[in-house]
Amino acid sequence: MMMMMGRMHFVINHHQRSVKSVVYALLLSLSLSSNSNNAAVVRSTATMTTQTQPQPPVAKKVPHKMELFGDVRVDNYYWLRDDSRSNPDMLSYLKQENAFTDSLMSDSKKFEDELYAEIRGRIKEDDVSAPVRRGPYYYYQRTLEGKEYVQHCRRPVPNPNAPPSVHDTMPNAEEEEEHIILDENVKAQSYDYYSIGAFKVSPNNKLVAYAEDTKGDEIYTVYVIDAETGATVDKSLVGVTAYLEWASDASLVYITMDDILRPHKAWLHKLGTQQSTDTCLYYEKDDTFSLDLQASESKKFLFVASESKNTRFNFYLDVSNPEDGLKVLTPRVDGIDTSVSHRGNHFFIQRRSDEFFNSELIACPLDNTNATTLLLPHRQSVKIQDIQLFNDHLVVYERENGLPKVTIYGLPDVGEPLKSLQGGHLVEFIDPIYSVDPSESQFNSSILRFDYSSMKTPPSVYDYDMKTGVSVLKKIETVLGGFDASNYFIERKWVNAPDGTQIPISIVYRKDLVKLDGSDPLLLYGYGSYEICIDPTFKASRLSLLDRGFIYVIAHIRGGGEMGRQWYENGKLLKKKNTFTDFIACAEYLIENKYCSKEKLCINGRSAGGLLIGAVLNMRPDLFKAAVAGVPFVDVLTTMLDPTIPLTTSEWEEWGDPRKEEFYFYMKSYSPVDNVKAQNYPDILVTAGLNDPRVMYSEPAKFVAKLRDLKTDDNLLLFKCELGAGHFSKSGRFEKLQEDAFTYAFIMKSLNMIPGHGSEQN
Repeated sequence: MMMMMGRMHFVINHHQRSVKSVVYALLLSLSLSSNSNNAAVVRSTATMTTQTQPQPPVAKKVPHKMELFGDVRVDNYYWLRDDSRSNPDMLSYLKQENAFTDSLMSDSKKFEDELYAEIRGRIKEDDVSAPVRRGPYYYYQRTLEGKEYVQHCRRPVPNPNAPPSVHDTMPNAEEEEEHIILDENVKAQSYDYYSIGAFKVSPNNKLVAYAEDTKGDEIYTVYVIDAETGATVDKSLVGVTAYLEWASDASLVYITMDDILRPHKAWLHKLGTQQSTDTCLYYEKDDTFSLDLQASESKKFLFVASESKNTRFNFYLDVSNPEDGLKVLTPRVDGIDTSVSHRGNHFFIQRRSDEFFNSELIACPLDNTNATTLLLPHRQSVKIQDIQLFNDHLVVYERENGLPKVTIYGLPDVGEPLKSLQGGHLVEFIDPIYSVDPSESQFNSSILRFDYSSMKTPPSVYDYDMKTGVSVLKKIETVLGGFDASNYFIERKWVNAPDGTQIPISIVYRKDLVKLDGSDPLLLYGYGSYEICIDPTFKASRLSLLDRGFIYVIAHIRGGGEMGRQWYENGKLLKKKNTFTDFIACAEYLIENKYCSKEKLCINGRSAGGLLIGAVLNMRPDLFKAAVAGVPFVDVLTTMLDPTIPLTTSEWEEWGDPRKEEFYFYMKSYSPVDNVKAQNYPDILVTAGLNDPRVMYSEPAKFVAKLRDLKTDDNLLLFKCELGAGHFSKSGRFEKLQEDAFTYAFIMKSLNMIPGHGSEQN
């Protein structure tokens, strides 16, 4: 709902229908073998001949009646939901869908493998991230050839007392020996899924606390190890989130979740003690609020925040006296959203309200949080996105006209009074559309580090001297295989929505391959929820589309945050349909302006973006050739009516509370599962993760089952559920590339672009 796999393959010539049928029957029989009663799950399975295609699984119907406000809904596939993920009938159905998908994609498997090899071939497999200096060490991540996961490493800083410079470089192996703190490849050997959600070094650099997820359900176990020896120095903390910070060299603060996976309690843990004796610092009882945790850039305070979609308030913990507990920094006031940081004798507060919707920046003394000074006023056309504090500087990340910008302000000496900020200077960027994000920097320096990329510029790390304006590229992602950024053209266009609103879109293509006469294949991506900004970034695997003549477009539709807070407000709750009509308008614009035709237009979205795909497929199925809905939030009404489902209560301020009649009927009017109808749909690929805590696997499963029952076409409808992964799919870096290859193979199969396939359609 919020934003955020084992597969069996056979290489088969696409003309060998009888062989493919046998393979499908074999896969199907394997999926059925675990339960002799599974025959009832599917009405039609593998009756096929050499002249016919395998028949898709058809889920059994078990009517489940739901009634509210005099409205009756019957969900024939409600039985697919099993919170324990162990129901034999449900698992059998998912395995049958996977087998069916493998069967229908088997004639594309050779091409998919070639795509995967091509995508992987662009990666420099043995590489090192841009080192981050923390005290006397450089910390970084190393990847090894053929290995899925990273090593967490460090090396000493040769002269730790010297002032930092943008020209600093980490010594090589001959000068300073590398020390591997943790090798994820070793840790991951026993698991199908492995992810480290937090890796935190203690203030004295002697210990490391890391949070480990081995299922994909985002429930972590925290381990504390000696940074030098790797030996475990404390008992693990179980059932926690990835919110984890050091409160001192001997204590940690972490956050746990309730039964609906809502972060609700903040805890103080002293090393050497049992988790059961930890001190609860705060318990958020309001189930529409969730907690988060962050450290100030100065490392003097930890901040615990409690937030809903409209309100956020903060506590602080003085790390010099963690036993004193939390103190209120900004009080809870409905409709007021505050984010905080620290420098010297002041707290800095980014504050948003209905009146100041794009936020203002204020500061207050540590000993008098009510005495505020306005540093940056609210502006109608500029949104304050984030701030980054240094001892002598303040960096403000803003958004204006759909693009991020970075403004740097000098600060008076600590102890001097603060006043309204003037004379900030902008960091200049080279591309017309781009993405820039803050990166970990050294508080007691004048060196700003940021991450930069565009749709033709690979991810880059820059160090920027805020005193001199000198910028040094510290790392750019290596793209092998002859990549040349000058071959690609990027641009921003504006689309008229039905209500006259101008919607920005970002476009990239190969200048030497596209014709712009309507004949080019195009992939249109969208998200449009949670005020999340989908900025135009680089993705190396996307080159496999662009280098085959695709145009790739991002629609920055309402519900996101690209154009400021109002952009988000106008795409949520009772204005949610703007998200969908904006996307349709973008698609029509691309067709009208000959970027593509209906026959060449493909669409893609994940999670809440999968809701977008489901909604527009029901509204305008004629407009698209193929659609990919990744872990899609498609059973909106049923999910939002059930407060026992993870995230539901905290999402009522995003989608509305359908226990209220107005929201019930509005939500029902667009919820994809509730609006599947007897009509023709384009080719569709739907994915899910069995352990997904954000979008239950049963939502896409029900969507597919209902589409199979009602749609009136013979186009592709494929469902792929990863049985060992969660919302973010597989965990290995190469495994993720395999998914890109599979998705691209599906799209190109739909477009008849796979070499040797001719004009054949399944």
